[in-house]
Amino acid sequence: MKILLLSLAILLSQAGLGQKSDTSINKQLLKELAENACKCADSISLGNKTKTQIAGEINKCIDDRVLAYQLGVKMANINALTKDAPEKDGKKQVNISIEMNKESDGYKEYYFEMERYLMENCKAVKAKMASNDKEGSKSYSSNKEALELYSKGLDEAKKENCKKAISYYEQAVKIDPEFAFAWDNMGICYRRLENYDKALEAYKKSLEIDPEGLMPLQNIAIVYQYKKEYNKAIEAYEKLAEIDKNNPEVYYGIGNIYTNYLQDFEKALPFMCKAYNLYVKQKSPYRTDAEKIINIIFGEMKKLGKEARFSEILKENGIRSQ
Repeated sequence: MKILLLSLAILLSQAGLGQKSDTSINKQLLKELAENACKCADSISLGNKTKTQIAGEINKCIDDRVLAYQLGVKMANINALTKDAPEKDGKKQVNISIEMNKESDGYKEYYFEMERYLMENCKAVKAKMASNDKEGSKSYSSNKEALELYSKGLDEAKKENCKKAISYYEQAVKIDPEFAFAWDNMGICYRRLENYDKALEAYKKSLEIDPEGLMPLQNIAIVYQYKKEYNKAIEAYEKLAEIDKNNPEVYYGIGNIYTNYLQDFEKALPFMCKAYNLYVKQKSPYRTDAEKIINIIFGEMKKLGKEARFSEILKENGIRSQ
């Protein structure tokens, strides 16, 4: 424990918080440690990794700083603790306990707070979680010229030059019609240009090459949402579930449609609960997005006098209402 406390003290010192008042330390400590975690997330490589694998590495970036955050918060409140502390030999005795069990409510409270901060303020976390570069057998091309054109397309897409990027992707698939990632990224660019029909064509072409491609399946559902064809979007998510039933994006997507578009809140809640639980299990920071939607659903069901049903659904899904 002495080694643990020493390492935490060093982290706090590095954050420049050793002499701050207890009224400001909590926010500044969270900001400093979360920014450190953000730099850690930014250093994560994405090559051939699933979202679950990326989430696991982001989880470690947060985990490595949670104990320091706990200690800092509790030390910031030392004056309040000392006031009511027992005396021994004329001196106040204060015990500070640090929750190290990662499955405990005490630990999760601090972890989730830092996770929320990162999802709201760290571009690197959002960018890493938006990526899904897990390769299939036909994801890339073996043709050098096609790969070069694809790379140029990616560069243009990063600069938000989607029209130019599409021209490179089109040249790449003309050389190699089975270049799945080129079709996928073409679809993304068409979606950004709001040409949804062309986006669907590109995604469907990718699926002809790789029927189990997660990126096109997920993006087809999103495109149908933009087209306001919500039933087709739900069908697309259900098709994705047939391939990957433990993909939380399926349940988040369906729950989001029922919440924000169809406004069937009671029907939305079980899907969002399932998404929330899967995000937690996979240690994904997208847990915070599901949490926000669940809070929105609570507000709407409360207006409808369905608070009891809301709590019942949460209980059925193993989630405790606050």
